Amino acid sequence: MKVLVAVKRVVDYNVKVRPKADGSDVDIANVKMSINPFCEIAVEEAVRLKEKGVASEIVVVSMGPKQCQEQIRTALALGADRGIQVETDAELQPLAVAKCLKAIVEKEEPQLVILGKQSIDGDNNQTGQMLAALTGMGQGTFASEVNVEGESVKVTREIDGGLQTVELTLPAVVTTDLRLNEPRYASLPNIMKAKRKPLDVTTPEELGVDIAPRTKTLKVEPPAERQAGIKVADVAELVEKLKSEAKVI
Repeated sequence: MKVLVAVKRVVDYNVKVRPKADGSDVDIANVKMSINPFCEIAVEEAVRLKEKGVASEIVVVSMGPKQCQEQIRTALALGADRGIQVETDAELQPLAVAKCLKAIVEKEEPQLVILGKQSIDGDNNQTGQMLAALTGMGQGTFASEVNVEGESVKVTREIDGGLQTVELTLPAVVTTDLRLNEPRYASLPNIMKAKRKPLDVTTPEELGVDIAPRTKTLKVEPPAERQAGIKVADVAELVEKLKSEAKVI
């Protein structure tokens, strides 16, 4: 079974992001970049399926500038077999990403596509669902457990009321949640081996995909500073302030 995994290059989650001076976008100059944490979970799940003998090949795809190859090589070091980069310097919104993935799915014909449920920069949580709609595949989103059984896959989903298990006929799309697994670290020997693994480069134009943005960012600004708290002498004063100042009771 071939597994396709999508990974995204994002600002490292340990970095405190800041907007540009003109408020046009987030400032990523000289900022550490890494694989989106949810995408790391997707790679780890694919590698575990391969270790179980369920998956025979793992293909990793990433979209963006040439620097995205760093994240693809990281995924290859974690256990993926080969990589594909869709190279573009243009802004890629979820629909454009889903269309590019659809073109790659049609070419590669994987039985399972695994994505992170969302990226930590845009937080859109749209690409997996859009890909499933475009390809006509079944979808299991917010997965906390994935079990492939023959020609189907059972996905345990995290929902507001608890857990829900759905059974999908392969091929299918699965998006990963935080509790699905804990990603491993890439060892130095595997990092060296990853440099020799195949990595193909294509473009949206070669895939025949229109990546024109559908929405426009008007302004990026930091959240308002939190106001300092106050101390009250007793419960009576607290209740009074909740009534007269906060007006919550």
